[in-house]
Amino acid sequence: MPGLLGIDCGATHTVALHESGGQVARVGFGPANLRLLDDAQLARRLRQIAKQFPKPSAVAIGMAGARNASDKQRLHRAAARAWPSAAIHATNDLETALAADTQHKPANRVLVLSGTGSCCFGQTADGATAKLGGWGHILGDKGSGFEIGLRALKACVFYLDRDGTWSALGQQLLRRLQLNSPEQFIDWVAQADKAEVADLAKEVFAAWSRRDKIAGDILKGAAETLAKDACACARKLDGETGPVRFLLAGSVLIKQPKFAAKLAKAIRTRRPGSQVATLENESCWGALNLARRLSKLSPAKPGATINTDRTAIPVPGLAQLDQAPTEQRHPRSMQLDRMPLSQAVDLFLDEDSQLPAAIAREKTKIVRVIGWVRDAFQNGGRLFYSGAGTSGRLGVLDASECPPTFRADPEQVQGIIAGGQQALYRSIEGAEDNPDAGAEAVRFRGAGKKDVFIGIAASGRTPFVWGGIWEANRRGAKTALLCFNPKLRIPRDNRPDVVIKPDLGPELLTGSTRLKSGTATKMILNMITTLAMAKSGKVIGNLMIDLDPSNTKLRERAVRIVRQLTQASHAEASHALEQSGWNVKKAAGRLAKR
Repeated sequence: MPGLLGIDCGATHTVALHESGGQVARVGFGPANLRLLDDAQLARRLRQIAKQFPKPSAVAIGMAGARNASDKQRLHRAAARAWPSAAIHATNDLETALAADTQHKPANRVLVLSGTGSCCFGQTADGATAKLGGWGHILGDKGSGFEIGLRALKACVFYLDRDGTWSALGQQLLRRLQLNSPEQFIDWVAQADKAEVADLAKEVFAAWSRRDKIAGDILKGAAETLAKDACACARKLDGETGPVRFLLAGSVLIKQPKFAAKLAKAIRTRRPGSQVATLENESCWGALNLARRLSKLSPAKPGATINTDRTAIPVPGLAQLDQAPTEQRHPRSMQLDRMPLSQAVDLFLDEDSQLPAAIAREKTKIVRVIGWVRDAFQNGGRLFYSGAGTSGRLGVLDASECPPTFRADPEQVQGIIAGGQQALYRSIEGAEDNPDAGAEAVRFRGAGKKDVFIGIAASGRTPFVWGGIWEANRRGAKTALLCFNPKLRIPRDNRPDVVIKPDLGPELLTGSTRLKSGTATKMILNMITTLAMAKSGKVIGNLMIDLDPSNTKLRERAVRIVRQLTQASHAEASHALEQSGWNVKKAAGRLAKR
């Protein structure tokens, strides 16, 4: 049997399927867009694919960017050079997606695509086509992930401007982007690419599931827009009559079945009697189907009100730095630059070995804070960390580790870093000097009476952190300061409820608080979230019963935990987890009922 080759080239990846003798081989490649490849690059890409398979008798290739007849002719010429003896069908990735539908009736089909971008593409039984959309994110992409994400940003700042209110969705977006205020949206949008904005659609869908009105309005509008375009595309094919099968495709519609159902209902309302189905097969199978047809073979089967007052925020004076242990020279490391490496390593190890004892002297305060956090978690509250530099990064790190470890909502533990997202990757030292920015970050995260705020400042005087304490106090949250300056004088008018201040002594490298201070910070944050989660039902014994098994290592860990809880075999535990959506608690409960 002659070999057949189907190739689908998209903005995310390229997949090629080669069929011969009833066997199908699959190879993946990088993204490809005809508009972004010159002739030499296009030729290299096709030769790369050709080298992977035996010579086919027919090749069907659909590539993003092949918008018009001239584009398709160019793609056809390049494919003919790569496979000189094969029959060639060159088209766009929309036609290959539509061809992936294996149902034959009704004859007229309309592909409704919503992913990063959006487009509608229709085709009749005799091959006539119609297209609506595909203009890109500047001119079109209505109802796409990009538009949903952009509308979310616009809606949040609109209500802030008009009413002075900051929505729960706005809080969610700031957390997702590691930004501290709506004003930082301006710089973020300026440098964000299309995919990054589209990725914000995930937050809109998450908010919708929590009955957020703004998110609901955005998605209602997106569904209505897509339905209008889909039906308009159908009219281009056959006017107002005749059966049409609408096929929903793209990451937004595939990954959000509730939204897809909403769109399907809107289409049926506008065009009664229509079939609406989710496209189940990958576009690469559509390309292979086109190759089969070419060879004439049979086809295979509302938030808080914003306070704009600008009261001066009390911050410990700069002179206090002179008394901070973190700023003093360590007598044991005066010759660090000339010290033998073995001796220097011993010195580091000895200094770090003293940390537990220093932290233990603050045990009562740490226990108190853990109790607050536990109560917050049990009552729908959140934990906020705020810091600058290393302190801020460690807060963000601890927050990011809670969802996979405890299957916690990403909203439950949040890290705030001075300077926002960019400060995670490079030093933005000046950002820590603005207390108003720290207060603003807390204000726009919507902190309240159910929440706990922990400021982290090794020296104890970081203005950004004190601004956060001020605003959190004002909003009724429980507040704590973690620092390593036992001599710190707390401002009378800006007192945290608890100050945890272990005396670690000077750093071996004077002023470098990423050393002992950073290590001690990580130790204390580990205690706070781990024990608060454990006391909130996330742990049985010392087992993580609520972990999110998102990779191979964690899935194997989940199997071990279920086995330890139930004495089940490896196969029984794996089966129970698969049946329970890899939820450890549910799987253990299922096995306990045996």
